[in-house]
Amino acid sequence: MTSIDLQLLVESVRQAGAEGKISDSAVVNLCHWITSAEYAKYLPAMLADIQSERWQELDDAFWKVLEFGTGGRRGRMYPFGSNTINERTIGESAQGLANYVRSQFGSESLSCAIAYDTRHRSREFAELCSGIMAANGFHVYLLDDYRATPQLSFLIRQKKCHCGIMVTASHNPPSDNAVKVYWSTGGQILPPHDQAIIQEVMENVKEIKSVAFETALNEGQLSICTDEIDDSFQQTVVALSQPGPKELKLVYSPLHGVGGNVIPDLLEAAGFEEVVVFPDHAQPDPDFTNVAGQVSNPENFEVYQPIIEFAQERSADVVIVTDPDADRLGCAAPVSFKDDAEWKIFNGNQLCAMLGAYRLESLQQVGQLTDQSFQITTLVTTRMLERIGESFRVSTRGDLLVGFKWIAGAIDEGGPEHFVYGTEESHGFMISDYCRDKDGAVASMLLAELAARLKADGRTLHDFLESLYWQHGYHLENLTTIYMEGSEGMGRMMRLMDYLRATMPAKLGGLKVQRKRDYLTHTITCCDGQKSELEGPTDNLIFFDLDREGSYIGIRPSGTEPKLKIYLFAYEPPENLADLELTRESMSISLAAIESDIRVIVEQIT
Repeated sequence: MTSIDLQLLVESVRQAGAEGKISDSAVVNLCHWITSAEYAKYLPAMLADIQSERWQELDDAFWKVLEFGTGGRRGRMYPFGSNTINERTIGESAQGLANYVRSQFGSESLSCAIAYDTRHRSREFAELCSGIMAANGFHVYLLDDYRATPQLSFLIRQKKCHCGIMVTASHNPPSDNAVKVYWSTGGQILPPHDQAIIQEVMENVKEIKSVAFETALNEGQLSICTDEIDDSFQQTVVALSQPGPKELKLVYSPLHGVGGNVIPDLLEAAGFEEVVVFPDHAQPDPDFTNVAGQVSNPENFEVYQPIIEFAQERSADVVIVTDPDADRLGCAAPVSFKDDAEWKIFNGNQLCAMLGAYRLESLQQVGQLTDQSFQITTLVTTRMLERIGESFRVSTRGDLLVGFKWIAGAIDEGGPEHFVYGTEESHGFMISDYCRDKDGAVASMLLAELAARLKADGRTLHDFLESLYWQHGYHLENLTTIYMEGSEGMGRMMRLMDYLRATMPAKLGGLKVQRKRDYLTHTITCCDGQKSELEGPTDNLIFFDLDREGSYIGIRPSGTEPKLKIYLFAYEPPENLADLELTRESMSISLAAIESDIRVIVEQIT
């Protein structure tokens, strides 16, 4: 293209911006891609979109520079664009990581671990990242087949790598992909590293160094260690199992993801011989074809129905599912041992509490709890876990932001030797530091152990959960998500958060709002207008505390998908419990009323 052509293209984009067809930020980023030499190969495709006036697609692709969010640099795939996942943004991420790691570790002999999931282009992106890291002087350790995210974290720690890259968009829709970037600890990158890498990408990455994947392999710059890590990972996780009954009929679904390569064999190695993989979800499939709505997320209760029907036909005791990269666990089970028993699905908070209680009880039985033992959770996870911990004299670190990277990062503060359990409401669990990320494999083993022990005693998982309620109080948590896609959606979310930051509703669901906790401004605002300082981390997260003990809501934009997340919490102390079912009904009605009022505010403001 000539300079005149480029100028005309830029003028077309600016005119579209002036007419409101594309956002101002997208104009800036798109014009940068048009005029910068490093993006020249994408000009024909960009020209085609501009000439076709695909302004919405262009706005979505360019309205921002894709940052490191809660779960890495994640987004929709598109052939080009600063806000999408494509060959260039993946390549920039790898090059920026290489530059930054070298600046931190100097002349050391550097290494990087890489793995990938079953999504579209994941293998391609993994090979691309391998070639870039090799060209920058890193020795690459590759898991050369679909493997779980916790295995990537494990590989980093096993090989003492300086960093790692997992190509996965986890539970996101099939249109998405991502890179999760890991530090030498085996945990996902934390501040200040995340911002420093993005700064490196934006300011310094012009040329992307790369060698062909086959060249890196043939010249010894890349080592394939899939079998080695499979064996070592399985042995490490199984070593954490507790003795006890193993008689359990279990149906497992990987939801078309990587879990089928990891979890059935691991469960068998742990002593569970009756594990059946749900056939409709067994094969790797980037489109998640047989999953309801193509949303392979354990938080999506619709995914369970066909699996439950399959389990019922086989008189199974429990259903376990993992998300596409096998770092999240979901579960459903019958409420009794009757042939026609109703099956119910557990939400993330219920699983947090159940697995936490089992973990602490198991360690106590073998004398492995001490007065220094601690567990870790987040600000939006059930408080029941903290109350369970108190009953075992185990401390709880519960003031962390959403995202397992924060949990992993807090392990060293209390000492890995004293860490016993980490969890978050979005179905993430970790019980040791063999890896520094949530692990659906170890969670599957723990859940199977718990279910088998209960079965041997004539109890179900639901019986166990009810016993926790009677002991620690009834806790009810709901999660509501409202999708707001693209630059327009982000604008809506920001307007809402700004409104909530500036005002405070008098009541929600008929309950008085006592105070507001704003983690962005670090301000507590009481209903009488008095303000005080709020300690803790910084995030675009607001809580409203209501005038009923244990009743509060949290609101935040998601860090992995274009949606607003609303967390609702209610609590009834154990001394006030008389009838669990009546308590459940009344609290459900209360949370529904609160949610309704919040939705009205959302609609009015956005």
